Amino acid sequence: MKPLTKPTLQNICNQLASHDWSDAELDELVNPKLGIITGFQDLLDELETLRKIDLGDTPPALTVQKR
Repeated sequence: MKPLTKPTLQNICNQLASHDWSDAELDELVNPKLGIITGFQDLLDELETLRKIDLGDTPPALTVQKR
């Protein structure tokens, strides 16, 4: 996966129905400085790690029996 860039986020916002994002908001997602939120790239990296986990014979959640 390529690192997230501001132009990528801008293109996503332009392609998908979205409210308007300010440059400052997009900058904060790409390179957080306020420490309030996780950078979007960090979230994407964590999702990629989860995607790569082999669940093997793990059944779908609906088949899990309650005790």
